[in-house]
Amino acid sequence: MAAGAEIIDVPNPLKGKVSYGPDGVDAAMLEKAEALIANLQGDFVVWVQEDLKRLQHHFDTAKSQPVEERAHAMKEVFGVLHDMKGQGGSFGFPLVTSITNQLCRFMETRTSFGQAEMDTIALCINTVRLIVAERMSGDGGMAGEKLLKGIDLVFQKFATHK
Repeated sequence: MAAGAEIIDVPNPLKGKVSYGPDGVDAAMLEKAEALIANLQGDFVVWVQEDLKRLQHHFDTAKSQPVEERAHAMKEVFGVLHDMKGQGGSFGFPLVTSITNQLCRFMETRTSFGQAEMDTIALCINTVRLIVAERMSGDGGMAGEKLLKGIDLVFQKFATHK
């Protein structure tokens, strides 16, 4: 690892545990919870738009700094992405989860964020912004499939040019 490089510490998403009764999960409670989540789907769009604003702010801050000084701002970017990753699928936007998950994994392996890394991250942020703006819930159909294939290709090309 390069001198002065920082590895992004990934938060533990499994801090709480779900307990089950002797008869398993109560089907009526599960149905009620699913209905609540479905009702919050519209709110998710508002929340994720706020997350995108915070994400863009931290990303712009990182871009404005020299490469060797970007670590703190990029940790903030990672934190917002990590939150988005955990929420997208729960509220009917698995494309958001998929892309932010890939981006988190990409960022976890970086020790610095040069121009190529920043361009890759910007592309992913803009893709998530498009998904939200177009309300591409579920798998997004053919357009969603093309977006995911394009993002996969970007990460594959980046990996081969290390």
